[in-house]
Amino acid sequence: MTRLLIRAHKSPFTAPTAERVLARNLIGNNVGNLVFSYAVQRTLSVPGTTIDVARLNRARTLSPAEIDDQYDHVVIPLANAFRRRFLPNLDAITETIEQLSVPVTVVGVGVQSAVGQRVAAPRQVGDAVTRFVRAVLDRSPSIGVRGEWTAEYLAGLGFGSEHVEVIGCPSMFLHGDRLPLRLSRKRLDPKGPVAFNLSPYLAQMAPVVEDQVARYPGLVYFAQDLETLHLLLEGTSDRAVIDERLPIHPDHPLITDGRTRFPTNVPTWMASLESFPFSYGTRIHGNIAALLSGTPAYVLTHDARTLELARYHEIPHRRIDVEFDGVDAVALHAEADWGPLLAGHAERFARYSAFLHSHGLSHVFDPGQAAGAEAFDRRIARKTFAPPVGEVAAARRQRDRFTPALRKLVRSARPRA
Repeated sequence: MTRLLIRAHKSPFTAPTAERVLARNLIGNNVGNLVFSYAVQRTLSVPGTTIDVARLNRARTLSPAEIDDQYDHVVIPLANAFRRRFLPNLDAITETIEQLSVPVTVVGVGVQSAVGQRVAAPRQVGDAVTRFVRAVLDRSPSIGVRGEWTAEYLAGLGFGSEHVEVIGCPSMFLHGDRLPLRLSRKRLDPKGPVAFNLSPYLAQMAPVVEDQVARYPGLVYFAQDLETLHLLLEGTSDRAVIDERLPIHPDHPLITDGRTRFPTNVPTWMASLESFPFSYGTRIHGNIAALLSGTPAYVLTHDARTLELARYHEIPHRRIDVEFDGVDAVALHAEADWGPLLAGHAERFARYSAFLHSHGLSHVFDPGQAAGAEAFDRRIARKTFAPPVGEVAAARRQRDRFTPALRKLVRSARPRA
């Protein structure tokens, strides 16, 4: 029996209420974090393996000695961890790794930086990253990064290609070497549903939000940040309103009109996105969740962390830091080409699979291991997960809006005596 410990904010099999998610910050400030940890756990759930999760932060539930005693391998999925604001967490993870003797595998880590000729981060970040990578490489043959710019950044710190492998984001391989994308040649219906996601701190997106909300009555905003969850549950927000056209205050039409959703788990997030013909916006994992559900998606990139992933996986994208005009759902849907994404996916998965194998990790897409994925999916199916916050209220509002008209129609259709 192999025992794995995976860094995650919560187990994929727990179904906390939205209020508990908010109170305990079970999403690590961004619900997108749940997507890649969910995918990694499913991928590694081979028969004969037990998996537990822990945050590995300073409020440890497990000491390094207990990890060494109870587990055979530690797997650490990360996103844009090489950034200043994440340093306390990165240092805490490093301190834990430095005290371990079991193998440690890091998947999908990336640097946060503006896009320039060279990817750069403050020296303070570089020192912390160097310590982290050295600790990891003392316990594994390589480190898996999300894209070319992170590899370039680490090369500048002295870690070459013999130790750094570009593998993309593990969330993209939830289904292994296939993507269940539903493509249609039909033009996107301007009056129909469309899923939108947003990094609400991007002031330059304010005019886009204003335009798209007015232009598309079926646009639904899938929020991901903890502050917006607080806004939806409590009706208030302490966040500074940098622009009233952004959905960061209680009077925004996306809030008042019930057009905002907040997923608190991966299964119902993907199930909700499955009903939309198109998803677009600045959130990389919001759009990856759409792709995994079968919904075509388009990423509006604004920095190196989002651009390198979109480029590596060949997800249709546009750099809004250089090409801001013309951001429009119908136009983006019409211009997008998902062919390269699909054509190259199997090769990218093979690279990810080889990376896992080089670390001594089997996965559910290996020959004879499919039962592990089936068991994982059955366990998920037995759970009752809450729908995204706002979805039930929106359905009720829609029902209440049409019920009087429907009753009137039924009465008018009755034969007269």
